[in-house]
Amino acid sequence: MDSNFLPSISLRASRRADRNHLQSRDGKEGLASGKSYQDSPLKILWKRGFIRLVLVGGIIWGLLILTALLFHAWSCQSSIAFFSALCNKSSVIYGAIQSLGLVTPPHRCSIPVADDPNKIVIPQKRSPEKFVQSLSYFMEDFTETNGSQSPPLFGGHITWQQRDESFKVKPTMKVHCGFIRNGGAEMAQKDVKFVKKCRFVVASGIFDGYDTPHQPSNISARSQKLFCFLMVVDEVSLQFIKKNVTVREDNDGGEWVGIWRLILLKHPPYDEPRRNGKVPKILTHRLFPQAQYSIWIDGKMELIVDPLLLLERYLWREKNTFAIAQHKHHRNVYEEADANKRRKRYARPLIDLHMKIYRYEGMEPWNPKKSTPSDIPEGAVIIREHTALSNLFSCLWFNEVHLFTPRDQLSFGYVVYRLGGLFKFFMFPNCEYNSIFILHNHTREHSSKVEWVKSLDEFKKDKTGGLKESRGGLGLWTPYPGDLDSVVLPSVKRTSKAG
Repeated sequence: MDSNFLPSISLRASRRADRNHLQSRDGKEGLASGKSYQDSPLKILWKRGFIRLVLVGGIIWGLLILTALLFHAWSCQSSIAFFSALCNKSSVIYGAIQSLGLVTPPHRCSIPVADDPNKIVIPQKRSPEKFVQSLSYFMEDFTETNGSQSPPLFGGHITWQQRDESFKVKPTMKVHCGFIRNGGAEMAQKDVKFVKKCRFVVASGIFDGYDTPHQPSNISARSQKLFCFLMVVDEVSLQFIKKNVTVREDNDGGEWVGIWRLILLKHPPYDEPRRNGKVPKILTHRLFPQAQYSIWIDGKMELIVDPLLLLERYLWREKNTFAIAQHKHHRNVYEEADANKRRKRYARPLIDLHMKIYRYEGMEPWNPKKSTPSDIPEGAVIIREHTALSNLFSCLWFNEVHLFTPRDQLSFGYVVYRLGGLFKFFMFPNCEYNSIFILHNHTREHSSKVEWVKSLDEFKKDKTGGLKESRGGLGLWTPYPGDLDSVVLPSVKRTSKAG
């Protein structure tokens, strides 16, 4: 046992001696090279501390910038006057945070209208006609099918060649623009006589009994004398209105609901009420040819801004001839088409076919390089001066609705594109649009069998013929002079809940 213990002690002593020898040798080498091991930990600590200081400082600086941006975004949406006054919406910072989605566009915002409609100076002269001096319309529909004469269509049997020619702007033009003789949508003589005296028009429309007239508010005495408030209705809606609200009759047989003069369109030109509603909405200049200015507002809306203030704000102030609001959600026509399909606004395969024609003809998805704020409008409010070019645009816009789907917002940007930048218009902010009216619910939901169609086979299997329209959208069933099968629609990024 003692023998085992002694070697252990001697082994430890030798190890201790080795360590001392190594430390003394390292110390001498350190002194000889001029290095101090006592300073090295301080240098390392200093370096690490500096790096940490830079990192912490950068984080704090970034947090300060983010806090400032968030405060700016909050102040732009604050209801407190002091903070909202701090917001500069024309600044680069505001544009940056808006592009990042940190600012939610307000639903309503104040419209920068004049203070007093009585002080507004109405232009004495019409806007100059720059590109179209004379515009006339086809009134007869000459088309034979299999050797027999087809019944006239309200919008005419427009050929692909005629459609293409209509987009070539010339000083003198003749185009299709609805109201083909014996095509439907006739006005009574008492109404024709009444509207001849209307130079300033506020127009609206109700079809298939979906609404009752809503009386506008905040209308000055001057505007009440200056404007004709014309509510265009079909026979179904007229009977519905008479059952639900008071209708008075004047000495000339004209029928009134409050300030609205009811204008009956006999013989609706289309099977679809939505398509019938586009007649007074888009072809206001054709229904009321003596009108120099018009404001269209959908039948479910209550106008709450004096119409004279609207004309001054959107037309006269910046010398515009056409004004319409930007869509709240979409700028891209293909994204809007996708939303229409998801919301069952029309047959899905026909919307796809409509978009394939536009894509084949060169319609690009909207991008910031385009000259317009958006390709998609909110079409429920349209403010116009009835110049020749403005009227031409309305005709071409209606022709697209007549030939394809009744979703007019899908055709608006396409017509702008085909006119090659000649048609200038003012697309105002959506929040101003929402401040023009109060929205009321329809008396009932609109529903049509064609809106639920998911494939073309459903049209083929339909024995009753109730799915396919007989007087509208015929361009979707006419052979197209191009290879649409090779067309691939642009991919769509769903950026909103609109669908």
